[in-house]
Amino acid sequence: MSESSTPALPVTFRPGRTRAVLLTVGVAMFTAISAVALMLERLGPGERASFVFTGALFLGVLVMLSRPKVVADSEGVTVVNITRTRRLAWAEILRVNLRPGDPWVFLDLSDGTSLPALGIQPGIAKESAIRDARALRALADSRGTGVETA
Repeated sequence: MSESSTPALPVTFRPGRTRAVLLTVGVAMFTAISAVALMLERLGPGERASFVFTGALFLGVLVMLSRPKVVADSEGVTVVNITRTRRLAWAEILRVNLRPGDPWVFLDLSDGTSLPALGIQPGIAKESAIRDARALRALADSRGTGVETA
C-alpha cells in the first residue's frame, strides 16, 4: 500500500455495527426489566430496586463489551480493549495480522508478544474489518520500523 492510501491521522477504528447492536440490546433490556419492576404490583421497594439493579448490571456489561477501539495518531496507537487500554509507539508494532478465522486483529510487537486489538473485528462487518486492518497495516508499515517477514 502506498503512502497516499493511508488514512489521515488521527483515525479511530471501531466495530460500529457490533457496538450499535450491543448498546441497543443493553438499553432495551434495561428498559424492559425496569418496566416489569414498575408494573408488578406485588413487589416491594427492595425487590423493585433489585430488578432495576439487575437491568443496570446487564447494561453495564454490554457497555463494557462495546468499548473496544483502536486509535492511531502521529505518535502511535492506543488499543482500548474491554477492560484494558495500552498505548504503543509506532516502532513497537512489527505487524498487523487479521487472518481468516481470527476474531479480531492481532498486533505483533517488538517485545515478542502479540496484542489483540478488539477494535477491529470481522464479526458482523467483515469487509469493514478487512479495510480497517489494511489501513492500520499501511500506517504501521509507513510509520513504524517497516519490518516485513515473508
